Amino acid sequence: MAVRIRLKRVGGKNNPSFRIVVADARSPRDGRFIERIGEYDPVRGWSKCRLDADRLNYWLRNGAQPSKTVSDIIKKLKIPVQAG
Repeated sequence: MAVRIRLKRVGGKNNPSFRIVVADARSPRDGRFIERIGEYDPVRGWSKCRLDADRLNYWLRNGAQPSKTVSDIIKKLKIPVQAG
């Protein structure tokens, strides 16, 4: 099973808000997910962005691949990644 770390949109119309989730790569964008590990709100800015570094590193060690956008968020938040 291919696992991805990606964004799930939960905001309303013209008010985007996202959850950072771990999901099966075959599931739809806003569909089922395995675990929620963070939040990202582009309207409020980086001060409201949250990501659980322990769970992120756990999933990366177990083979999960982050999407391009999540990779950019990880770099912006300067979270130390311990991929195994």
